[in-house]
Amino acid sequence: MLYNAYEMQRSMLAGASAMANIGVGLLQNPANPFAYFGGGTIIASALDVFAHAAAPRGKPAFGLGFTTIGGRQIAVSEEIVLQKPFGQLKHFKREGVRGGPRLLIVAPMSGHFATLLRGTVERMLPFADVYITDWRDARNVPLSEGRFDLDDYIDYVIEFLETVGPGAHMLAVCQPSVPCYAAVALMNADDHPATPRTLTMMGGPVDTREAPTAVNTLATQRPHSWFEQNAIVTVPMMYPGAGRKVYPGFLQLAGFMSMNLGNHMISHWEMFKHLVTGDGDSAEATKDFYDEYRAVCDMTAEFYLQTVEVVFQTHALPEGKMTHRGRRVDPAAITKTALLAIEGERDDISGIGQTKAGLTIATNLPAKMKKYHLAKGAGHYGIFNGSRWRTKIAPVLEEWITAHER
Repeated sequence: MLYNAYEMQRSMLAGASAMANIGVGLLQNPANPFAYFGGGTIIASALDVFAHAAAPRGKPAFGLGFTTIGGRQIAVSEEIVLQKPFGQLKHFKREGVRGGPRLLIVAPMSGHFATLLRGTVERMLPFADVYITDWRDARNVPLSEGRFDLDDYIDYVIEFLETVGPGAHMLAVCQPSVPCYAAVALMNADDHPATPRTLTMMGGPVDTREAPTAVNTLATQRPHSWFEQNAIVTVPMMYPGAGRKVYPGFLQLAGFMSMNLGNHMISHWEMFKHLVTGDGDSAEATKDFYDEYRAVCDMTAEFYLQTVEVVFQTHALPEGKMTHRGRRVDPAAITKTALLAIEGERDDISGIGQTKAGLTIATNLPAKMKKYHLAKGAGHYGIFNGSRWRTKIAPVLEEWITAHER
């Protein structure tokens, strides 16, 4: 019922958004005499903000058609090199460019599409041959494709690394830090030929007992049964995945929005003021952010519930109790993959120390193969997007990868 109610509300708001856009067009039309009154500009700006906030959103495009290398503009094209039921491996092919470090960016499966990392990919393209995990919206995966849980996620990561090939590097942004760490531990233990040279974890919940945030507290204050009864819904008949149990993206978005509701309200108020004063560029920048932020997707119920239990409730990885298909994941098995942990000083989702824990539990990895970086002034999203990422954090990652290319 919850999903159906959401769809009904979304349809109503979509119609209201379309009507508001029509109103904006009329009030900004030079042929309309009311457009020249002061009140017309204010009303048009208010309608524009509402239309943008209420508009439905699908999966965004990366839209990275080129990059700049050595002062030359290089064309970039996207190619799918491996396709699986719940995700695909996407390669950003730089035309005429050969060589360079191969980097697999593992996007979070946490309610947003991989395009949330557009800025991450864009910054790394001049330096590396970039691949990214492009996870699929669970509501669009037919029931006939079966389940997808944390074990399957780890399997996908290993298969993606096999496809990229030996000697690659891996970057896990937020949620995937735990399954990527597990994959690396298993591959090190097996002396797997596609074991990555480096694993960089950014704002990842390796040990959520360190500086717990509101997200961590929510997961520990309620029993596992509460999440099963209150956070899981059934995909309605209008989608290919009808009947599948999911944790819907709209619930995840509502949770994140409520955590910083004041900031989001201020952002929309600033957008309104920019529109009133004619500062279209600033207004568009805010719109672009929310176009991406509010484009959400569903997760399978089994993946969500297993993640809540393993990562947030039992702390299985740092406790040495995490298993993959019945086999224990041993952090001490990591002896070949260099580890870099990056945290944001103002991260309100993964607290300081949670990602760094990944270095501590790798007890057999030499100190020279571990590195920690605290990004001053950076919040959770600032670790992998924005000016701090481009100018302060990405150079640290590039230096780390370069040092372990040989």
